[in-house]
Amino acid sequence: MSKQQTKPLKRLKRLQPLSREHHHTLLLCWKIRQGFKKGVHIDRIKKYCDWFFVKHVQPHFEIEEKLVFAVLDQDNELVKKALSEHKRLRKLFMDIEDPERSLSLLEEELDRHIRFEERVLFQEVQNAATTEQLKEIYAVHSRELFVENTEDEFWL
Repeated sequence: MSKQQTKPLKRLKRLQPLSREHHHTLLLCWKIRQGFKKGVHIDRIKKYCDWFFVKHVQPHFEIEEKLVFAVLDQDNELVKKALSEHKRLRKLFMDIEDPERSLSLLEEELDRHIRFEERVLFQEVQNAATTEQLKEIYAVHSRELFVENTEDEFWL
């Protein structure tokens, strides 16, 4: 049997900065996996994840919730799912009771969430958005803002 090939998704230019942030967040998932694989102390992984959440994930969620999801009806099932996942992911990032368990779940759920947004939700948004809505999203988020924290590159 041959492997089923999937066509790369064509993202509109005005949504590409958000997709690039998704790429950086998928790399976060990889970094968490690497940390576990290498036996890195959980506090080091958690410290990096806390920084990443404040600097990148939280602002990204705010843009999605305020502008991107607004393209679709608030009763849209895809939007409801994304909002529910955002709530769950925030709890996992902020959990201090059992950070090892939380980070393990976070890595899996965050990866799945990003793939859902990229493959399903953003496709719907892209199809439904007006030119004005896309301009507004791009105006708020048109440049790459990612700056890596190289203080403790535990994943290397």
